[in-house]
Amino acid sequence: MASLSNLMGKKRPGILGLDISTTAIKLLELSKSGDKYRVESYAVEPLPPNSVVEKNIADVDAVGEAIKRAVKRSNTKLRHAAAAVAGSAVITKVITMPADRSDDEMEADIMNEADQYIPYPLDEINLDFEVLGPSPDDPELYDVLLAASRSENVDVRVEAIEIAGLKAQVIDVEAYAMENAFAMLKEQMPDHGLDKTIAVVDVGATMTTLNVLHDLKTIYTREQVFGGKQLTEEIQRRYGLSYEEAGMAKRQGGLPDNYVPEVLEPFKEAMSQQVSRSLQFFFSSSQYNSVDHIVLAGGSSSIAGIDEMIEQSLGVPTTVANPFSNMIISPKIKAQVLSNDAPALMIACGLALRSFD
Repeated sequence: MASLSNLMGKKRPGILGLDISTTAIKLLELSKSGDKYRVESYAVEPLPPNSVVEKNIADVDAVGEAIKRAVKRSNTKLRHAAAAVAGSAVITKVITMPADRSDDEMEADIMNEADQYIPYPLDEINLDFEVLGPSPDDPELYDVLLAASRSENVDVRVEAIEIAGLKAQVIDVEAYAMENAFAMLKEQMPDHGLDKTIAVVDVGATMTTLNVLHDLKTIYTREQVFGGKQLTEEIQRRYGLSYEEAGMAKRQGGLPDNYVPEVLEPFKEAMSQQVSRSLQFFFSSSQYNSVDHIVLAGGSSSIAGIDEMIEQSLGVPTTVANPFSNMIISPKIKAQVLSNDAPALMIACGLALRSFD
């Protein structure tokens, strides 16, 4: 039976996607009309140095204030937000449960048995589960995905969001937010991604995250310490600039002629090697020995020509992520600026899509 609020056309509030990364807050608001999505507003707001360290919030007030500035800059009217914890902060496990259980019974069973699967005291974790569907081995059983994170990882994000005057509606896991956003790219993939193995490599400021999807579902995720900050620091060191100046020069250009051959090209080669190494870890720990496509995400994938370099050196078709390529863009957003930021907005996009679950 439809609930009364649905019958009366009362929509639940839209949700802002808030990606709290190491160097910036990325905020995104989407709306939907029919089957078309529209980008209503977005903002990228730099974070003070060391307020987030390797995806852990170290200074909750600084992060809350940056979220507040991002909200103001974007002019959004939404007051509910979705954020995510890093994959390294989450334990996931697929377990099987009898198919004839109601949601409440299943929840009670999971809570009773969770301490078998989770190595932390239950009062120190946030636990969630999702029924994946009938188990391939036994139709009487359902596969259920358990996800648990230490409460402090969740609480500190909720607190930062509340400092900014927003309400935390959803705390997701980055890998699932990425999988959610990937649905916006599947048109650009061979066979729309069906039955294909696709590597999404997100190169952020300090961390590179590999998510491998098979048949549009995440099957592997791994984080490594490597990112665009290394390029910024090399610019800073070589040209005697402050860190902020080096970051600006990296984005806007204007560096000496030797920058491309002596600084940028070696970084691109290091990034290509990093992608190759990440994939080797995946191959060695799974039954797979190849991928059909590589998608580059994160700020560093905006570097011109990086996709071609990786495609040539690894022999795998490679594209740069743009989850907005089939979306309508609000006239108040500069489309070219959004397009430049698009690869870095995959997680924010996956979180903003939670408005339409």
